[in-house]
Amino acid sequence: MCKRDSPPPARTHAYNLVPPDTITLFQGPIEHAATEWEDGEFIDNVREEVWHTVVHEIAHHFGIDDDRLHELGAY
Repeated sequence: MCKRDSPPPARTHAYNLVPPDTITLFQGPIEHAATEWEDGEFIDNVREEVWHTVVHEIAHHFGIDDDRLHELGAY
């Protein structure tokens, strides 16, 4: 997974002509993580891994670190 962006507070009036923020998900690591689950269908596990990864990266985009995500029960 790869995230390319600048957090919103770091952007100034000079932040223009910049490509949109992106999150790139890599199939191999997602599928590998999904196979490590003990229960459920593989495709359902893949969907859950994708959802978790995207929410995690969006949280980082808005400045929420891993410790705070733990406090919020995201893990």
